[in-house]
Amino acid sequence: MGVLDRLDRPVVGAPMAGGVSTPRLVAAVGDAGGLGMLAAGYRTPEQLAADLLTTRELTAAPFGVNLFVPRRVDRARHEAAVAAYREALLPLAAGLGTDPGWPSWEDTDHWEDKVALVEAFAPAVVSCTFGVPGEDVVARWRAVGAEVHLTVTSTAEAAAAVGAGADVLVLQGHEAGGHRATHDPEAEPVLIDHLGLLETVRPLTDLPLVAAGGVTTAGDVRRALEAGASAVQVGTALLLTNESGASPTYRAALRDPALTERVTTRAFSGRVAGAVRNRFVDRYAVLAPPAFPVVDQVSRPVRVAAARAGDVHAIHVWAGSGWQACQERPAAEIVRELAG
Repeated sequence: MGVLDRLDRPVVGAPMAGGVSTPRLVAAVGDAGGLGMLAAGYRTPEQLAADLLTTRELTAAPFGVNLFVPRRVDRARHEAAVAAYREALLPLAAGLGTDPGWPSWEDTDHWEDKVALVEAFAPAVVSCTFGVPGEDVVARWRAVGAEVHLTVTSTAEAAAAVGAGADVLVLQGHEAGGHRATHDPEAEPVLIDHLGLLETVRPLTDLPLVAAGGVTTAGDVRRALEAGASAVQVGTALLLTNESGASPTYRAALRDPALTERVTTRAFSGRVAGAVRNRFVDRYAVLAPPAFPVVDQVSRPVRVAAARAGDVHAIHVWAGSGWQACQERPAAEIVRELAG
């Protein structure tokens, strides 16, 4: 019996990197009968270790951790565009009392150290976003009893994940908030929703499928389960919860009546992401090359300063298609309500 089969409620808390998926949120989802997921993206190995230990102290429920699969950026192809993007950010950065960051072309988000850390900690689940880890890595995690959940956005990616030895596939539709999990960061993501992915991927595999992207109501959950999902993954629905680590500025942006349109954009990080449209999107989307994570490294100090200053137009406002239904409530209440 897999981890998903043992859940009281078929709800996975999406691993939202950047501080949103706190140990408190992960524990709250697990204690409500779902599966909480820590986000390892952007965390140092030391920070991740602390998050893992804290979560284990907070809950006896099983939980998982999500890693970004690194992909080398073509520096020769993108260096000039990244430099131009950084220069365009200078006036905004100066107004916020900071400087844009500098690109780190060899950054792997501490991949090898995190692979080993997860192996040593042996959480119930380890998931991956942005690609498929090597079969040897998958085997190491499985050998210590961790289920391996791989995120895909197309049938081709699903086939690659099955070939790598995945235990579960997370099917992320275009309705998702935050980064699309496309394995090739330069490719334009397939415009297919999670129900469409369920329909097209199910004939390819008997593995359990988790539907992700814009799941914010009990009706969304019911439709996904009826379409063959073993569980749903929710992120946007948890953004305003008491346990979420979303900043006050992020929370204010989600409730701002003047911000009414959701778009997909590379403006903030170089990867396509679902976000609420603001002036940053309007100004920088056409300038951001498809060079993740270096574009993210350049813009991050500006966004951090903007969050501290309360400027909703200079931060990323990641949000799925149902973002206007976000509620300020305890996470456990939302998980129970979604599961019906």
